[in-house]
Amino acid sequence: MFVDLFLGLRDAKVPVSIREYLTLIEAVDAGLAQFDVDQFYFLSRAALVKDERHLDRFDRVFGKVFKGLENDPGAADSAASIPEEWLRKLSERHLTEDEKREIEALGGWDKLMETLRQRLKEQEKRHQGGSKWIGTAGTSPFGAHGYNPEGVRIGQDKSRHRRAVKVWDKREFRNLDDSVEIGTRNIKIALRRLRRFAREGAPETLDLPDTIRSTARNAGLLEIKMVPERRNTVKVLLLLDVGGSMDDWIKVCEELFSAARGEFKHLEYFYFHNCLYERVWKDNRRRDQETQGVWDLLRTYGSDYRVVFVGDASMSPYEITMPGGSVEHWNEEPGATWMQRFLQTFPHTVWLNPVGENHWRYTPSIELMRELLSDRMYPLTLAGLDRAMRELSH
Repeated sequence: MFVDLFLGLRDAKVPVSIREYLTLIEAVDAGLAQFDVDQFYFLSRAALVKDERHLDRFDRVFGKVFKGLENDPGAADSAASIPEEWLRKLSERHLTEDEKREIEALGGWDKLMETLRQRLKEQEKRHQGGSKWIGTAGTSPFGAHGYNPEGVRIGQDKSRHRRAVKVWDKREFRNLDDSVEIGTRNIKIALRRLRRFAREGAPETLDLPDTIRSTARNAGLLEIKMVPERRNTVKVLLLLDVGGSMDDWIKVCEELFSAARGEFKHLEYFYFHNCLYERVWKDNRRRDQETQGVWDLLRTYGSDYRVVFVGDASMSPYEITMPGGSVEHWNEEPGATWMQRFLQTFPHTVWLNPVGENHWRYTPSIELMRELLSDRMYPLTLAGLDRAMRELSH
């Protein structure tokens, strides 16, 4: 198994040597890992990775190699011989469609939150499976790696069914890369429909027709005429949903972000998560420390800005309709209230959705958001971009 890790790292272009592999084996033989997955992870990472640029590749290979490790039935202490992370992955439960239909929601937002408070008071130990306690791989509304139509996700690394109404974990989002090389120029061409040209600034460009006319009027004596450069003066405010289910769409969002940075001179961008609330941010690494109030956006940018939301709108409907519905914080006002304020200030607003248009009707939150935008939601495809830019050009 350790050989699989070594070969997997080599295949992933992580420069690991035989000497480093032997160092890891010696450390394991010396008992430094102590049958603890966290200790083994950090030990192997320290022994095999020399450059932080390769940490992400190491994580992917590590997760792939040790996924599904089974316990030796003859081990003296079976509980200690399976690392916790491997056990968690093994325990992930996949219910049949009939079983999923049999599981009913608790009965609404207020009931869900009240039940969670009661469970936190009563529960005294970890639970695996089951339908009541906070645990893993069960049908309880609280926990990780299980299934319930609406619940509170606790202790799970990423979204699976897109049904959590609250996420009780600290999550890290990353900024979109605006230097991504676009595979084709089609996205830029679609964005170019949104243009309003004017000549502004210092005269820096040769005006050839006026130069010819002036020279002719001046009996052939050259008289050079300059004009300001012709620029696209349209103003764009780009709001990007990031993290959670949007991780599935990072590539296309980065391509759009990169194209927009190149096409629009007057572009401002901010990030949000799932739905617009009272605050947005510029840097996902500092989103807990450095945020921008939405009220400030409404006062700072004029109604002449064209606004483009980018997101899958796939969330619990409570995030749009209820105070406290946000998965990450307690919002005093529903997301729908903030969206309505934004739309009143910026009448030229569209929403680009990377989810296929034929799937929208199956997700209640998408239909809610689409209704708020008066059907100005478009698929994040070339055809959808073209339609959205035509709408903003009116």
